Amino acid sequence: MRRKLHEATGFTLIEVLIVVVILAILAVAVVPQFTDSSDDAKESTALMNLHTLRSQIQLYRVQHNGLTPSATLQELTIQTDASGNPGTEFGPYLQFIPENPFTGSNTVRETTENPPTAASGAADAGWLYHKASGNIWLDDTRYLNR
Repeated sequence: MRRKLHEATGFTLIEVLIVVVILAILAVAVVPQFTDSSDDAKESTALMNLHTLRSQIQLYRVQHNGLTPSATLQELTIQTDASGNPGTEFGPYLQFIPENPFTGSNTVRETTENPPTAASGAADAGWLYHKASGNIWLDDTRYLNR
């Protein structure tokens, strides 16, 4: 059989447009899932760091007869004696104070409210610590209730 010269081989404009529309719909459905994953990872890391800080503060209190670390939490990163002074009996409880993954800061600010009603709003917001109770929170309005 012979092929006619005027027969076109390939896709029509309508077929190409249909494929483009289908790809656009798939992109709209898939792309948000990847952008949300980084926020989810930060939240998981923040909550894990918060849990670690809380548990190490409690361990410090148990080993130091109810004393809480100072407002900077530096006692958690060194060896201390039973009264909380540098020594060799206890610790260190942490190698370093973990960062708030939303800000990248490990700054600890003391708060007088337990629990705090507002975040500090500082550019280097890390953690809010209530020394009297030993409670600690993320210095972020979204996570003060956790």
